[in-house]
This record gives sequence, structure tokens and C-alpha cells, in this order.
Amino acid sequence: MACDTAFRVVARRYLGDLTANHEATCSGDPAALHQMRIALTRLRTAILFFSPMVADPQRTRIRGELKWLNTHLGVVRDLDVAIERLKTVDKQRPRAVPYYLSLNGKRANSQRLLARALRSIRYRRLVKSISGWVDSGPWSVRTATQAANERASPIARYSARKLTRWREKLLKKCRKLLKMDARKRHRLRLLNKKLSYSIEFFEELFLDNNFSRQQAALKHLRKAQRSLGQLNDDANSQSLAAALQRDGVKVPLQFITRKREKHLIRTTAAAYQKLATLKPF
Repeated sequence: MACDTAFRVVARRYLGDLTANHEATCSGDPAALHQMRIALTRLRTAILFFSPMVADPQRTRIRGELKWLNTHLGVVRDLDVAIERLKTVDKQRPRAVPYYLSLNGKRANSQRLLARALRSIRYRRLVKSISGWVDSGPWSVRTATQAANERASPIARYSARKLTRWREKLLKKCRKLLKMDARKRHRLRLLNKKLSYSIEFFEELFLDNNFSRQQAALKHLRKAQRSLGQLNDDANSQSLAAALQRDGVKVPLQFITRKREKHLIRTTAAAYQKLATLKPF
């Protein structure tokens, strides 16, 4: 399979997942919102993964619009995570009633803004422009020799080189995991997510054992992703709690404990140690 064909396959798949969850997300369904945001992240990762061959003026504009959409989805998703996290850590529910009311109020307000964005002309134009760009954007007809060769190159060869570079970058950055603050761990998480999502692109494209090495790496990446995701959710929930405290709402809960943080960091580090022992892609 040529690279341009592979890009169209994965981009169409995730654009379809994005639009499939549109109406339910507008109606306030947290599960649909989560799936819509995952589809959006996968779509953005696909564009980044194939960036050398899909670079054109339209891509720059589309990436900006996708970032706008991600911001709207992210605000509501962070509130959903905080609410669920509160249910997990709170053992004396009455103490947190003001907190629940404040979070639910913020969630309702943010949901209204999100629904307005998703029903806007801007959103409809974005979906239409992505669809047209994936199928026949300027990138697909560039006549320069290098551009044409990149589009026609076999996806197995290109993906092996790209995944290897991203894997090496991730392993280099994770060496400083123990010294990272929440913000740097979040950046590491995003890099981890890019690599794991990119590997997942090809699970349906490669049905033989030639992709087994990447699948072995994916197991360790997913384990690290879960731990980094929990650390990030805790940090976001703690920030929301601090914001409510500034608004005068008493928040008796602490989302992050040193013991939990150390455990999640150790789990992440162990996953990366196993990833480093695997042979290169």
C-alpha cells in the first residue's frame, strides 16, 4: 500500500468516528464526548504522522481549526473526569455536595458552549474541508519529484522509519521521568499517545506477523499511557478544585497523594524499561 492511500484510509476512518459521535455529544453524553475527542486526537496524529507528504497551505489552516475543536471538547471532558474522580475518592459524600453542585454547574455551562460550537457553521465547514482535503487536497497533486516519491513509497517502509524515530525520542525523554513536574509529564504523555496511536493505525493494514514487533511495543506503551493518564487526570482535577476554592467553594478533597503519584510513576518507568529492551522497529 502506498503512503497516500494509507493516509486516506486512516484519516477517513477517524473523521467518520468523529462525526458519528457528533449528535450524542451535542446532547451531553459524556461517553460520546470521550469517543469524539479520541477520534479527533487520532485524526490529528494521522496528519502529523504523514506530515512530510501532506504539507500544504490547507493543512496549516485545518490543524488550527482542529485545535479549536479540541479546546472545546477538552474543557467538558476535564470536568467529566473530575466528577468521576470525585465519586471514586470521596467516601463521605455529604461533605462534597457544594463541590458537586459547582462542578455540575460548570459542566452545564461548558456543555452549552460546546453544543453551540458543534452546531456552528464553523464546525460544518471544518468537517467538509477535511473530507475534501483528504481526498484531493493540494498535497495529493504536488508534482515535485520528492513529493511524488513520498506519496508513492510503501507504507511499511515509511512507517518503520517514522515509528523508530518517535520511539527513540520517547525513550530519550522518559529518562528524566523521575524529575518531571506535572506539565512535563503531560508532554511525555502526548508523545506516548502519538506513538501508540500511530502503531494502532496499522493494526488493520498489516494482518501478518511482520508487524509483531510494533504490537509488542504497543503493550508497554498502553501501560505507560494509563498511568500517565491517571496522573494527568489527577493534576487537572486538582486544578479545578483550586479554582473552586478561589471562588469560595470549600473543597475538602485532595486528588493527588504522594503515595499514589509514586506508584504511577514507578509503573510508567517500568513500562518504558521493557519498551527499551525491544528490538528496533
